[in-house]
This record gives sequence, C-alpha cells and structure tokens, in this order.
Amino acid sequence: MSFAPLRQAATRSVRQSFLASRVSTTTPLASTSLFRRTYSATTDKPPAADDADTNKKAEESTTAEEQQKTEPSTPLSPEEELKAQLVEKDKKIAELKDAYIRCLADQENIRERSRKELASAKDFAIQKFAKDLLDTVDILNMALTSVPETLRTKESAEAAAATVNMADQLSNLYTGVSMTEVELVKTLGRHGVERHNPDGEVFDPNLHQALFQAPMPDKEAGTIFAVQKHGYTIKGRVLRPAQVGVVAESN
Repeated sequence: MSFAPLRQAATRSVRQSFLASRVSTTTPLASTSLFRRTYSATTDKPPAADDADTNKKAEESTTAEEQQKTEPSTPLSPEEELKAQLVEKDKKIAELKDAYIRCLADQENIRERSRKELASAKDFAIQKFAKDLLDTVDILNMALTSVPETLRTKESAEAAAATVNMADQLSNLYTGVSMTEVELVKTLGRHGVERHNPDGEVFDPNLHQALFQAPMPDKEAGTIFAVQKHGYTIKGRVLRPAQVGVVAESN
C-alpha cells in the first residue's frame, strides 16, 4: 500500500491551515490600514497629530524669536549710523524747542499777571485809607451844615446879626471843626501816621525845620518855643518835619 496520496493530502491540509492563519492575522492590519486611509481622506490629520503640529510650530516660533533677541543685530554702516544719530538729535532738538517755547509763554503770562496785579495794587492802595476818611468828611459836612444859611455870606450875616445869636453859631462851628480834626487824627493814627507837637523840646534838625529864631530870656537857647505846623511820622519815618521857631542865643 502506498502512502504517497496520504502524504499529499496531509501536505495540502497543512498548507491550507497555514494560509488560513495568515489571512486571519493580516486582516486586522488591513482593516487598520483601510481605516487610516479613510481618515486621511476625510480629515487631513487626526486631532492628536494636529495638536502636536501646533505645539511644534509654537515652539519653533518661540525659538526663532529668542534667537532673534539673543543674536546680535546686523551692524549698520557708518552712513546709516550717522543718519540714525541725526534723526535722534533732530527729535531731541524739537522737544527742547517746544519746551523752550512753552517756558517763554509761561514767563510772559507771569509777567503780564504781575503787571496787572501791580497796577491794581497801585490803584487801590489807598482804598482803606480813603474809606476811613469818609467819617471825617461826614463830620466836616455836619459842621458846615450847622451854620445857618443867613450867616454864610458877609452881607446876610450883617443883616441877621441883630436877630441871631452869633456866639452860639460860632461855638457850634468850632465844635464841629474840632470834632473833624480829632477824627482825622485818629484816622491817620490807624494807618501809622502820628502827629508830633515839639513845643518845648530841643531842636533836632532830623525832626524839625527852623523857620525863624528869636531870643527868649526865660528859655534855654536851642529849644523850640513856637510851632507853626506839627510834624508827622509814618511807621517811625519822618513824613513831614515840624515847622518851628527856635530860641536864639542871647549876646
């Protein structure tokens, strides 16, 4: 009995089994390959691959920027350096010129404001003094008003002398004028102006002005015996020296 047919049948069976096993093992790879080709056809890259490419590009961009910062710039030519310096200097000159013009304008505004303030101070410097004098003017007006109209002229006064008490009218007038003087002196004192009566004092050329001299047996030579006009000082400084008569030395 020959075993050749059996051997051939067994060989065919083993070969078929081997082929079947190869087909079963390669089918998943084929399906995976097909899936990959299908995905590539619909979307260019899978999400994971897209993120990886994006991160890679960001890293490359950052690396390029760092390299640009760290790498020395290309040296400029002498002409380019001079041009850059000129541009920078022109910019600084323009800034300084603008600041200078603004400073001049501010100074001119300050000078103009100072001139206005000085002119205003001069115009109204005596405002308080003039206001204080108003009371004196009122008192003087009252003194003049106290004199009747019939006595304000010579002719009318002579005609009314028999019927009007002249003593009372003169007394009232003197009282009004005296009040005016007192109020005026007070007003001057409030502004630092003091009146000085040097009668009986020793003559001082810094404070007094001698108008005349006369021998006086009962007075010491060089003393003041007559005062024509009182002296006035303002804040301790002589405003007007007193005009006086001085006792002369007796021969």
